[in-house]
Amino acid sequence: MLYAAFDSHQRLMAPFHAMAQNITDWATHVLPPGEPTATWRDLAAGGMLTRSLHAASEVFWRWRVTHARPSFGIESVQSNGLTCGITEEPVMVTPFGTLLHFRKDRDLEQPPVLLVAPMSGHFATLLRDTVRTLLQDHDVFITDWHNARDVPLKHGVFGLDDYTHHLIRFLDKMGPGAHLMAICQPCVASLAATALMAQDNHPAQPRSLTLMAGPIDCRVNPTSVNELAVSKPMSWFESNMIHTVPWTQRGAGRKVYPGFVQLTAFMSMNIDRHLAAFQAMRDHIANGEGDKAAHAKAFYEEYFAVADLPAEFYLETVGKVFQTYDLPRGALSWQDQIVEPRAIRKTALFTVEGERDDICSVGQTVAAQDLCASVRPYLRNHHVQTGVGHYGVFSGRRWQNEIYPRVREVIHQVAA
Repeated sequence: MLYAAFDSHQRLMAPFHAMAQNITDWATHVLPPGEPTATWRDLAAGGMLTRSLHAASEVFWRWRVTHARPSFGIESVQSNGLTCGITEEPVMVTPFGTLLHFRKDRDLEQPPVLLVAPMSGHFATLLRDTVRTLLQDHDVFITDWHNARDVPLKHGVFGLDDYTHHLIRFLDKMGPGAHLMAICQPCVASLAATALMAQDNHPAQPRSLTLMAGPIDCRVNPTSVNELAVSKPMSWFESNMIHTVPWTQRGAGRKVYPGFVQLTAFMSMNIDRHLAAFQAMRDHIANGEGDKAAHAKAFYEEYFAVADLPAEFYLETVGKVFQTYDLPRGALSWQDQIVEPRAIRKTALFTVEGERDDICSVGQTVAAQDLCASVRPYLRNHHVQTGVGHYGVFSGRRWQNEIYPRVREVIHQVAA
């Protein structure tokens, strides 16, 4: 009933959001940029009254949840001293995800990298800054996961095994010589996929594996997120977190962990900060300070774009990763086959953690180094980035200037 009520509310509010967006578009057209009442045109358009209406309307329609994937918006990058145009090219498409290639318009012979995005309530575009940075020196692919509420029931379930299998299929499609890089939640599946490919001596097993801020072993320095996961039985998560997609959507009848539920939980943790951000946005728009409001607009456009998770994947992740710690205990299986990280020998391993990460604390990701005991010492590296939290590991200034050069060095040394 919760999802149906949410969906009804979204549909009820849609005309009002559309009206507010139209007012915003009109005000943006008639009002000149700059300080309020700065010119005769501004006065003729209504001055501060129109700007206030503009600000209120824009804040109203931006404070809403959407289920549409934003654009990556990467049209060009600087690479090898050249300006390269970028085209998004689907290489492989399944009902639950797309292997998306950011194809350059120049043939630069750069190492191919599969960037594994989390399936955690947002779209892969959350890694836009990661992609843009990697494109400077690499041929980049990404796992562009689909919104589960848009996947018809006829396509079956999607659990942790299916996620891992997708990574193996994507690497196989890319061919030998690719590198694998996982951010946060998919570090477990990425390590598992690499181990399984090593166990089978698969020709497309990755040349390097970079794990960034991922929950390899949540028994180490548990965070509040880890404590929440073990504070309730699995039956509680299934009863309280899983909902049914309403009949109005393509995936009607599918059991999911709704993205709006996770967003609500995240928002409630820092609601005063979010309200202050929207107040500041309103003030900047009312004062004609569009540049100052731009960052908040971009952030919340991404933050409020949510994707539902398949119920099977969510529950298995909570159970196997956060409650029973199957991977570090040597108990994780894939299609009844035990995952053996010790089988990894040909793949270089690089683990990265953030000093101030309160989602995946220091020690949880580096645990992969002990699990992959057969990787030769000169192929192993670990880095703790000072002064950053979870998101700072893969986006922002520290990622671009301090972490990325180390990632690039590992990939290019192995590729050479």
